[in-house]
Amino acid sequence: MSRTGRVRATALGAIAVIAVMIGLTAAAVPLYDLFCRVTGYGGTTQRAEALPGSTAETTVTVYFNADVARDLPWRFQPMQRRVEIRPGEQGLAFYEAENRSNQPVVGMATFNVTPHKVGIYFHKIACFCFEQQTLEPGERVEMPVSFFVDPAMLEDPATREVRQITLSYTFFVDREATEALRRQRGTAGNS
Repeated sequence: MSRTGRVRATALGAIAVIAVMIGLTAAAVPLYDLFCRVTGYGGTTQRAEALPGSTAETTVTVYFNADVARDLPWRFQPMQRRVEIRPGEQGLAFYEAENRSNQPVVGMATFNVTPHKVGIYFHKIACFCFEQQTLEPGERVEMPVSFFVDPAMLEDPATREVRQITLSYTFFVDREATEALRRQRGTAGNS
């Protein structure tokens, strides 16, 4: 093989390696999210379509927490401090968000539960998390979350003593979506 052929082969090989690395990087977030959802790692909750069909006699207190990233001009808070439910019973809570800026802002919430070991037993039926939420200037909305705690939590030696769970949400600005919305409306600028 000629020197030019070797250089070309090396360049093509390097480009292929870079393309594979970029592909793996792009896949890392969805794969990590899948891993967390399957295992409950880091307090990641589960999604469910329906209740488990049985309830426990023991009650669990679910506390609610809300945080906002520094660059998101929203007020965000739970509308109730806590609810007491029996595992297997449906719980419903509301969070309130208000855009305190003079521009439309798109936000997105992440969540977790503590203690982290109960993440696999905390199921959300309906939630506003991981969905874009657009609030107009001064707009205030109430956002529900419907959930249950799996009664199997009370049978797991690692979690059966847990009687208090905290569900935490953190809202972040979706910069790309916010800028696109502002460009579309001709209202580009800072919040």
